[in-house]
Amino acid sequence: MIVDVVEVAVITAVDVTNFLTASSSSVEAFKTANLLKGLGVNAIIFGERGTGKLTLARYILPHAPIIDASHFDELLDALESHNEVIIHRLDNVANLKRLIETIQKTRTRVIATGGFRYSPDQLDEIFTIRLALPSLNERHEDVAVLVDAFVKEASHTLGKSEPFDLNGFVPDLSENAISLRRQVYLHYLLDSINEHDLMEIMEHYLENKMGSNNDYRVFLHLYEVPLIRAGMKRFKSQLQLSERLGLNRNTLRKKIADHAEYNLEIKES
Repeated sequence: MIVDVVEVAVITAVDVTNFLTASSSSVEAFKTANLLKGLGVNAIIFGERGTGKLTLARYILPHAPIIDASHFDELLDALESHNEVIIHRLDNVANLKRLIETIQKTRTRVIATGGFRYSPDQLDEIFTIRLALPSLNERHEDVAVLVDAFVKEASHTLGKSEPFDLNGFVPDLSENAISLRRQVYLHYLLDSINEHDLMEIMEHYLENKMGSNNDYRVFLHLYEVPLIRAGMKRFKSQLQLSERLGLNRNTLRKKIADHAEYNLEIKES
């Protein structure tokens, strides 16, 4: 039988082995994880990429090997040689039927992540408990806690002591904690980047992208779009920007029209 996790309202915020909890759903997930540590049953953790599935699995089975399901032979060997195994990305498994048979034969305890590919009836053969982690878009209280954690991590890793300016910071939750961490690091890097660093980044990017017969025009937007955006933020109007750039106003309007897909939001003045 699969048991679904029911959310309850909890307001406590704690940090447990990197699984940060502030929202009711993440706190409840952690409560279930604590129960699983002592129950000894198999469980599967569902959720989008970056929601904390693997972190929670590690908390439940801290000493178990973590095997990506796409490495099927390695996974079968681990089930044969270990009492506990974490199966990461169950959707990638090549042969679910054989996997189920191996788990039933070896009686290895399993915590898996993923599994959206399979029906409840298929998963019910090996997993007693189903634990669902909502996306960060549904866990707003967790976002602020994660930003704070990533700020401290980035500050330590990059050796920066300056405070993190949250003015205008809109969390990127497209890949949940993965995109959020990347955004925080990028924010810190942008504050300290110099001209040489910027050119090196562009050189690396272009080296791997160039190859057409019209590369100059193809990549010109990489210079023009940020230049126009930055200029509008600073000078506030097309007229001011055209004067500062030394461009005819009609030329600037044409460039804005050429890059319409980037939503430059230029206002008339």
